[in-house]
Amino acid sequence: MSTANVQTKWGQFIPLVTVFFFWGFVAASNDILIPVFKKAFSLSQGESQLVSVAFYVAYTVGSLIYMGISYLTKGDIINRIGYKNALALGLFISALGTLLFYPAANTGSFPLMLSGLFIVGLGFSLQQTVANPLAIALGPITTGSQRLTLAGGINNFGTTIGPLIVSFAIFGSAASANTDVSIESVKIPYLILGAAFIVVAILLKFSSLPDKVEAVVEIEDVTKPSKKSALHYPQLILGMIGIFVYVGVEVSTASNLPAYMETDLGFATKDIAPYISLYWASLMIGRWTGAVEAFSVTASLQKKLKFIAPYLAFGVFLAVNAIAQHDLTPFYVYALVIIVLIAADIASKGNPARMLLIFSTLGIVALLIGMSTTGMLSVYAFTSVGLFCSTLWPCIFTLAISGLGKNTNQGSNFLIMMIMGGGIVSWLQGAVSDATNIHFSYIVGVVCFAYLAFYAWRVSGILRSQGIDFDQKVSGGH
Repeated sequence: MSTANVQTKWGQFIPLVTVFFFWGFVAASNDILIPVFKKAFSLSQGESQLVSVAFYVAYTVGSLIYMGISYLTKGDIINRIGYKNALALGLFISALGTLLFYPAANTGSFPLMLSGLFIVGLGFSLQQTVANPLAIALGPITTGSQRLTLAGGINNFGTTIGPLIVSFAIFGSAASANTDVSIESVKIPYLILGAAFIVVAILLKFSSLPDKVEAVVEIEDVTKPSKKSALHYPQLILGMIGIFVYVGVEVSTASNLPAYMETDLGFATKDIAPYISLYWASLMIGRWTGAVEAFSVTASLQKKLKFIAPYLAFGVFLAVNAIAQHDLTPFYVYALVIIVLIAADIASKGNPARMLLIFSTLGIVALLIGMSTTGMLSVYAFTSVGLFCSTLWPCIFTLAISGLGKNTNQGSNFLIMMIMGGGIVSWLQGAVSDATNIHFSYIVGVVCFAYLAFYAWRVSGILRSQGIDFDQKVSGGH
């Protein structure tokens, strides 16, 4: 790897992270569409979760299409057309998906709505494949994972404001008495979003972003040659399940929250948006904390920023909700919950396996508290799951690809394919809710976190047997 990149290329990095913003904006906005579609189309809770299924399974289908085309053409398709062209193509595909919202809204077609979301997800799959290595390449490799974490923080800014904007487009301002659910009100914000995709695609096409990036793969130990396939490594196989259940619990906790707040707590659909925003802002809070290391500052200042960053992110959440004219009084107490995040981050000492174990355990505790209580305490418990999910992607990703040598890129692609867990687990929780009740359905998330805690324990032994000790070598991820 070239050592020429001694500083982050902010002039290229900043326009790149606009696509990270879009991913978050759409993903979190789905949580507003779910209760709207449920009422408008008279769906069961399980059927309403098809919104998540359509969107997240598209990532896996897109990844398979990418692999298939690359195999048939005997070469990496992205390397052939260039990174900027691939990004622009992904944005145009997503824009085509948003266009389907117009006829879908006019005809009241749920399948056409799902088709639009699926195509948006297909475009996002290509963008993910391009943007992640680009973010790593735009600066020194030693801070590549922190740049991905920073990009994730921008992603979660999108998840924070997405539900608020889509809710406003459908229901009007928070002060409005409008409670009508109108499918036709969905088409305008998504057509505007599609136009934004096209504008950004054109801007990125003519930006200074590189068309090629230097491959980033783990240096292979010649005394321990790589196996023929990444699938021969147990840390990857178990890690693929880990990514599946992690994305699953992250998405399903939020996507089923509106149904819980409506059914058990009596909330109106139009009043749920700030709580969905808080959930996704919780991921932003955790990722802004982790992104501190992407900046070249002194160790002393870095320690202070570890405390400042999460509350700065919380301040962003409060600010955007104030602009949306939501009552902020219910949210101030959440500042106390953030202390738990900071303490857990310090206790992990940068070891991804230890962090995965601690945060998965906290996720189980949060869900059990939510399931065993009612009222606002249960809502705060469920939303705090976002805090404890915020660091899990880099932990799982790092542990799963460690020691893969020349198979690292192949292993990474397999992990990206497992993002479909966001849709499958959401549907599963919806089905459990239909069979029992929405409050009990969060047991699905408990099982997901329990597996992640097991993986944290098991993978440590696997990697130690391969000579990899994260107490001596601390590595990062997305």
